[in-house]
Amino acid sequence: MLFRRADCRACTVRKQCTGNVDGKGRHLLLLPEPLHELQTRARAQQQTPEWKRRYGLRAGCEATVSETVHAHGLRHCRYRGLAKTHVRHVLTAAGTNIVRLAQHRTDQRRRPRSGLQQLFHAMTDD
Repeated sequence: MLFRRADCRACTVRKQCTGNVDGKGRHLLLLPEPLHELQTRARAQQQTPEWKRRYGLRAGCEATVSETVHAHGLRHCRYRGLAKTHVRHVLTAAGTNIVRLAQHRTDQRRRPRSGLQQLFHAMTDD
């Protein structure tokens, strides 16, 4: 549903409305009832501890992919051909694992957390 700008300006509950898109006035997306019920059930399921636990595994995998893409440039390969590209991906993954293993020490000589790390941990411990 798309509303004209003039209609929106005169509305008394304008602050509670959805956002203005490209200066075309306010818009509201109403799904058909079966899709709305499906979306509502999916959102409710996403609040359960079981779903959050399973999604936590995926979030870890996604973080690893993001790290290799952003920190190690995995998306852009300097080599041509599937075989050479595969070797680069394998070596990048191995290097990422080595760096992570080196950071995961069991001895007591760990570096103290930086102020930024302390802030992040304080924000996530809530």
